[in-house]
Amino acid sequence: MAVPARTCGASRPGPARTALPWPGRGPRPGPGARRPPSGPPRPLLLLLPPLLLLPLCAAPGASAYSFPQQHTMQHWARRLEQEIDGVMRIFGGVQQLREIYKDNRNLFEVQENEPQKLVEKVAGDIESLLDRKVQALKRLADAAENFQKAHRWQDNIKEEDILYYDAKADAELDDPESEDVERGSKASTLRLDFVEDSNFKNKVNYSYTAVQIPTDIYKGSTVILNELNWTEALENVFIENRRQDPTLLWQVFGSATGVTRYYPATPWRAPKKIDLYDVRRRPWYIQGASSPKDMVIIVDVSGSVSGLTLKLMKTSVCEMLDTLSDDDYVNVASFNEKAQPVSCFTHLVQANVRNKKVFKEAVQGMVAKGTTGYKAGFEYAFDQLQNSNITRANCNKMIMMFTDGGEDRVQDVFEKYNWPNRTVRVFTFSVGQHNYDVTPLQWMACANKGYYFEIPSIGAIRINTQEYLDVLGRPMVLAGKEAKQVQWTNVYEDALGLGLVVTGTLPVFNLTQDGPGEKKNQLILGVMGIDVALNDIKRLTPNYTLGANGYVFAIDLNGYVLLHPNLKPQTTNFREPVTLDFLDAELEDENKEEIRRSMIDGNKGHKQIRTLVKSLDERYVDEVMRNYTWVPIRSTNYSLGLVLPPYSTFYLQANLSDQILQVKYFEFLLPSSFESEGHVFIAPREYCKDLNASDNNTEFLKNFIELMEKVTPDSKQCNNFLLHNLILDTGITQQLVERVWRDQDLNTYSLLAVFAATDGGITRVFPNKAADDWTENPEPFNASFYRRSLDNHGYVFKPPHQDALLRPLELENDTVGILVSTAVELSLGGRTLRPAVVGVKLDLEAWAEKFKVLASNRTHQDQPQKCGPSSHCEMDCEVNNEDLLCVLIDDGGFLVLSNQNHQWDQVGRFFSEVDANLMLALYNNSFYTRKESYDYQAACAPQPPGNLGAAPRGVFVPTIADFLNLAWWTSAAAWSLFQQLLYGLIYHSWFQADPAEAEGNPEARESSCVMKQTQYYFGSVNASYNAIIDCGNCSRLFHAQRLTNTNLLFVVAEKPLCSQCEGGRLLQKETHSDGPEQCELVQRPRYRRGPHICFDYNATEDTSDCGRGASFPPSLGVLVSLQLLLLLGLPPRPQPQVHAHASRRV
Repeated sequence: MAVPARTCGASRPGPARTALPWPGRGPRPGPGARRPPSGPPRPLLLLLPPLLLLPLCAAPGASAYSFPQQHTMQHWARRLEQEIDGVMRIFGGVQQLREIYKDNRNLFEVQENEPQKLVEKVAGDIESLLDRKVQALKRLADAAENFQKAHRWQDNIKEEDILYYDAKADAELDDPESEDVERGSKASTLRLDFVEDSNFKNKVNYSYTAVQIPTDIYKGSTVILNELNWTEALENVFIENRRQDPTLLWQVFGSATGVTRYYPATPWRAPKKIDLYDVRRRPWYIQGASSPKDMVIIVDVSGSVSGLTLKLMKTSVCEMLDTLSDDDYVNVASFNEKAQPVSCFTHLVQANVRNKKVFKEAVQGMVAKGTTGYKAGFEYAFDQLQNSNITRANCNKMIMMFTDGGEDRVQDVFEKYNWPNRTVRVFTFSVGQHNYDVTPLQWMACANKGYYFEIPSIGAIRINTQEYLDVLGRPMVLAGKEAKQVQWTNVYEDALGLGLVVTGTLPVFNLTQDGPGEKKNQLILGVMGIDVALNDIKRLTPNYTLGANGYVFAIDLNGYVLLHPNLKPQTTNFREPVTLDFLDAELEDENKEEIRRSMIDGNKGHKQIRTLVKSLDERYVDEVMRNYTWVPIRSTNYSLGLVLPPYSTFYLQANLSDQILQVKYFEFLLPSSFESEGHVFIAPREYCKDLNASDNNTEFLKNFIELMEKVTPDSKQCNNFLLHNLILDTGITQQLVERVWRDQDLNTYSLLAVFAATDGGITRVFPNKAADDWTENPEPFNASFYRRSLDNHGYVFKPPHQDALLRPLELENDTVGILVSTAVELSLGGRTLRPAVVGVKLDLEAWAEKFKVLASNRTHQDQPQKCGPSSHCEMDCEVNNEDLLCVLIDDGGFLVLSNQNHQWDQVGRFFSEVDANLMLALYNNSFYTRKESYDYQAACAPQPPGNLGAAPRGVFVPTIADFLNLAWWTSAAAWSLFQQLLYGLIYHSWFQADPAEAEGNPEARESSCVMKQTQYYFGSVNASYNAIIDCGNCSRLFHAQRLTNTNLLFVVAEKPLCSQCEGGRLLQKETHSDGPEQCELVQRPRYRRGPHICFDYNATEDTSDCGRGASFPPSLGVLVSLQLLLLLGLPPRPQPQVHAHASRRV
């Protein structure tokens, strides 16, 4: 029946606020007062006569309304609890579904997850998988060393003598500005045909290898051509490896000369900008080419270092930092008369991504002034390396000094700190164009087992900041077989499109001798690598037997996750590994710190803990019980863990041997049955090998049905466990429709839909038309409501997700609903499990009206309470909605229902966005607790570039006065600028603003960033609670109470009279952040262990090769340009030659 319009005012007459009694102190209700009904709960609204649904209004002449007393609001809360429970008992079908499972007990078995056996089996399977790759690596490394040893160096080798597939050839031919087009490359490049291969996610050719040569290396140099010549023989070994193990992915040899030869052949994925890929700067190469490092970088910032030279130093330091991995430790200091750290780090810190970012930003702030004091710089560096009270690598100690030159050799410092053992290597870098005597710098390096480099211009930076690795590789080479140990890397993004991978690495040594009776060669030839895709490792882990909230994870010695359901980087940087710590993948606590330490130490263990978990949609936090079990993965640096909730100890395994029953249940998957049985969504799982995946569930179901018409659930090409469970759950949920849903009128209870979701992958929504508005994930294990229902007892409300920046909900045609769900718990033979979740979808508008009535003073038979001239009445949520705010808020602090019509379109928003004052009071009174964490895998829009005008970034730009000054034109700065200009025109990198972007996906519009997340969850207060928001005349009374067996908080409060009491606003929306303060974090570093073997010393090492000039091979364009300058009469400086390491010539 239609509800007549309200014709009488509901607001309190007179100055009622000053006369309000303190809540809860009024007289107890008399004998005639409304009391909770006895007996089984029933939906109260169905018992109210229709006339009671009419709005109530204050009686004429009423003196005042008072704030409801505590017992009144407790009574309202009980009515709400009973109404919710009654509807869920009738429509949820929890008890009926339990009976259905018991009636079908002969169709399934209850299996047990035994954590220790499970985790040991998975660890063994992963070990076997990786061991096969190790054997392939060893065959490749041995073959490479023998091929190179048998190779005869050719001084007169020419490009046309070498036939190979240049992976970048097609891209370079398409680029008219390519360097090879300019040169008219003479190399005999193969032209290959490729076929699409799903394993590689690429087009490949299995008959050939491909070669990638960095952009800044001349392909026609003698060293490169000889390298191409002898590595060609690796092709047959690659092919034989694949024959023995068809699951092998990329097999790669990264040469110390910069050449990459990989198999199978595929075109290089060249970015649209410059290709900065150099295998020697890849994480896997760096890790395999040397032992861990303790490095101190000292930078000369005396007054002579200014302008372009200082900029070159800053860039050089940043490039040097990029050669370090998470196994290394580093600090950076500047010096003139005194030395000081450039950042807040006062000691060596781990060279992880975040610490290196701090260094790079700090380096940009260095300013040149004062006089050069090498002694101050070196004493600071040695003190840093001698500090034994901190965590460090304890291997390969070195000092890297960048300077423009000086006369002091600081021999007294070396005598004091480093001689005679020379445990610290010293590398010196002469930066910029100058006329200083470099002999002291060369002497420093040679006297301390290091190397001297020159960086005259920007083009020499990348080469000369990475070749120190050759020196560090000497002890490894001299150690021979002892150093031939396979290492497994951190997770990183594959450059050829495989996605996230780990790589097994093995160094390749030069076994030649310089002559009869001479010492053996001590150069590392390169690193051999074989990729393993993370998805291949994940396939070895149990998926659906662990339940929605069970999972397997693995970590390395740094505590970084190799496997984890929360390892989902939104963007990846090709220059850096993907390093997500276990304690950042989960919500950190002391128990998890203890588990992490035990795993890093290679121990076995088991521990049950109470911990916090974040919901899948990252809006909620639940306190749950979890069982952690872990074991080491032998022959690797990894450790494997298994996490199981107690309710996932057991799981169902269908046993549908009756084919007639299979067919019967399968028919309920057909769309033709949906009108009578409800719509069925099936989880998009890998049921069979030939099943075509689709993001559209209707299409996926169609593909599934078509395949099932060709094969049986017992087919060998199908996962029988998944198929049988899916078909069983199809039949069981259909019986729920038949026994409960079909004969009920949803409209009577203001329900939009009822639903059931199961571990077997079925989500059945009734009636069929409700599927049009169903937005939950068809994979129950990826649906937030499903996972939270398993972890929480009682009824879990889930309002529609609303972002504060988006427009409010559109309340039209009753399409906006609130999900209420609960887990179905079975007890079979003393074994407890939760195989399904059932629930209803409430009509928002209708239930908002019900909410007002249930939180009112109506009774079953009485007329609405009236206030006479001498009586005193309590406000309620219906009659007094202009003065009284009544809301239901869920455990995350999101609005579920309100008695304020204008707030209905804000349902689903964080309540602080609706009433900041009241939400803050609830938080301050411990109804809510806040949990803050950081998401290190987020993606953010790129920052707009600064106002740099038209000048290239990071390059010294002369003023007009400089151009008019003849002396400037003959200065070193001018010549250095001209050289960089010429290199920039040839290589384009001068104008490149973001090397990471150039090397990564050029189309990417987002970059990796850190986001701060805040979630709220119920605090320690469980009882009914009254309080006042104290603000003078603007004070507000409020009452809050948890609703039993739900995740709801019932709040009644006076509406605010004024806005002057609005204090701070609680924020829930994630915000961009720099993360926790790194300067504080390094003072309490997380536990880690480095590799257990260090190769940094060998008594037979020959340190006589310790210095040379810069290296950069000029292209034809550079030479022509320099010639033009000569014709203009300008005396050019000698152009440095860049070639591979001189001693590589055999």
